[in-house]
Amino acid sequence: MREKAKEILETKKVFAVIGVTQDEAKYGYEVFHTLKEFGYKTYPLNPKYEEIDGNKCYTSLKDLPESPEVIVLALAPQNTEKILDGITRRDAKIVWMPPGCWSERAVEKCRQNSMDLIYDVCPVGTLLAMKGGD
Repeated sequence: MREKAKEILETKKVFAVIGVTQDEAKYGYEVFHTLKEFGYKTYPLNPKYEEIDGNKCYTSLKDLPESPEVIVLALAPQNTEKILDGITRRDAKIVWMPPGCWSERAVEKCRQNSMDLIYDVCPVGTLLAMKGGD
């Protein structure tokens, strides 16, 4: 999966992060800011917030100005499972579930809906390794 993660990060440019938070200590904040820092167009999604550090925060995928190529689910596994019920193949080309954000049930839901997915690989760690020439 690590090679697939690198390929995604080398070829895709538009990401949506579901589960972004204003709490700098949380993973949702870290993954959103890391993707932005590395130059990806990244949309934050969380209905609790109007903005994250000056970036408009969206309540749903339907509200985005464009379709993301990759949806990163920065949620607890049980919330990932729930949110997947509302995500279709039209919403994104790839669903990414980092470590601690996926479950076997979530993976199965993606497969049943013929979604391209990656799971148990951290986009932040992969980006940092790529930057380091790994």
